[in-house]
Amino acid sequence: MSNLVRIVLPEATLEGDLQLPPSARGLVLFAHGSGSSRHSPRNRFVAGQLQSRGLGTLLMDLLTAEEEAADDRTGHLRFDIALLADRLGGAIDWLATNVQTEKLEIGLFGASTGGGAALVAAAKRPERIRAVVSRGGRPDLAGEALGEVKAATLLIVGGEDGAVIGMNRDAFKQMHCERRVEVIPGASHLFEEPGTLEEVARLAGDWFVKYLK
Repeated sequence: MSNLVRIVLPEATLEGDLQLPPSARGLVLFAHGSGSSRHSPRNRFVAGQLQSRGLGTLLMDLLTAEEEAADDRTGHLRFDIALLADRLGGAIDWLATNVQTEKLEIGLFGASTGGGAALVAAAKRPERIRAVVSRGGRPDLAGEALGEVKAATLLIVGGEDGAVIGMNRDAFKQMHCERRVEVIPGASHLFEEPGTLEEVARLAGDWFVKYLK
């Protein structure tokens, strides 16, 4: 089942694409990266692979159309991790009250700056978030929240993404939850090389299936 949803928050109304396979075993909320949206082809590919493994997905825009237009000019909102994490938190709360999703355990999949936002959101709602996967993420942007994350966390980085590898390994040391770093050989930041995004989807699927029970 697929449908467009609108999540009404005090300061904004956000749109998302909710996909629920029959008898979903859990649900993964996507936090896209810098300058992207819920239409990101990479995230939609990963979402499709997760759906094939019985997981529901919610791909949503973390900014309104007006905010996205402003961010295209200035680039300031895509690095506003507090704002993005609050928007994710609003979506998490919505999932907990929606009749279709209220009984499902929730995971977060964050890409680039969305990885930092996902970790902050997980730290703020430890009772609701069971697992986090970050793809080419910026966990360093989560700051002190790293030490407060309780959800099992998988940090996936490309082997050719040198600076980001270091950021993820440093973040790993600051975390105290169940966690792992996976480096995919030959992959750049966007995982555009043949087979690399498929490996991201496989690793993410294994992680979510394990921890969303």
